Amino acid sequence: MSHKNRVYRNPFDQAEYAHRVAETKSRMATVGFDLIVCQDPANMNWLTGFDGWSFYVPQAVLVHLEEDAPIWFGRAQDAKAAHMTTYIPANNIIAYSERLIHHPVGHPFDELADMIKSRRWSTDRIGVELDAHYYTARCHDHLIRGVPDARISDCHELVNWARLIKSEAELAFMREAGSICTSTMNRALAKIAPGVPQYEVVAEVYHAQVMGVGGKFGDYTSLCPLLQVGEGTSTPHLTWTDEPLPNDSLVMIELGGARHHYHAPLTRTIYLGSPPDDVVALTKTIIEGVDAALDKARPGATCEEVEAVWQQVLNRNGYEKESRVGYSIGLNYPPDWGERTASLRPGDKTVLQTGMCFHFQSGVWLDAYGAAVSEPFVVTDNGGQRLCDVKRELIVRD
Repeated sequence: MSHKNRVYRNPFDQAEYAHRVAETKSRMATVGFDLIVCQDPANMNWLTGFDGWSFYVPQAVLVHLEEDAPIWFGRAQDAKAAHMTTYIPANNIIAYSERLIHHPVGHPFDELADMIKSRRWSTDRIGVELDAHYYTARCHDHLIRGVPDARISDCHELVNWARLIKSEAELAFMREAGSICTSTMNRALAKIAPGVPQYEVVAEVYHAQVMGVGGKFGDYTSLCPLLQVGEGTSTPHLTWTDEPLPNDSLVMIELGGARHHYHAPLTRTIYLGSPPDDVVALTKTIIEGVDAALDKARPGATCEEVEAVWQQVLNRNGYEKESRVGYSIGLNYPPDWGERTASLRPGDKTVLQTGMCFHFQSGVWLDAYGAAVSEPFVVTDNGGQRLCDVKRELIVRD
């Protein structure tokens, strides 16, 4: 079946994937891997375009130095999705037996091991994603027992690091995600008011996320909307309830926009009523710190240097933040939109380059309350270019 006749249209052309695979092979050769087994759904998508809600069962994309195209290995009923969403040759789309789903003894990676042996790769140097969310201990156990003569070790996010610098085609989707996020946050802010049940705000968020902007729809995001109220703002990862938003209270909301699984997250802080001076002071400091850090976020600066500029502003105003202040973002699937590579924190000496994207998560969480005015940005010669355009202030609703 030709791609032009398919219902599904791949967001990138075949040359983009070929470049990604070539970059991955170069990194593999440098660190000494013959074969890598990628189970991170974002890495699978980045390498091949494969897309489907099938990451809850074992699946993988394999890249071998001597194999021209990647290999998709997954559940039989999901193989058609691989044919539809990728450019992988049909003979490299390998389905495992349906009987192995949630089998008490057998496992899909038994057949993966058999496939590796059939291709005479059973003594190769094989890299696996030990910290990927869906690469389970059982997957690993069955793989190492299935190919006992292979030299299997952690590839240390090799593909994740290859994704760090975005192509122009990827940046176009990052900016579209930013537009969706901007629209979604503005819709949420318009809905937030005393007496409104929290779930109604989140319902507005979900509708806006999917409707997108200008006819460009939004994907499901890798993280659900996060909403904290009152003392709940002193911790970042609470979600919504059916409680109405109270008068004279602080509200923090974090959400994202996604376009072809490329993400732009954003956080804003709202006060319902007349804000106390300490909340005003904290938010003002955060905004000043973000502005200074984004100005520093130019090619050649390191991640820790960007964080240091932010920390200096906090310290000068009597605050500090122990957790990292930012992390790389881009293509992702649940449960997180971070790439698990570079972080804006002390000790991270990753050198910024044009095209890297980060979420500057400026949340400061004190004992009784917190605040955040975060920004997703792309590294440019002129500093961190914001991907969203939502007013940068403590938003007050009297």
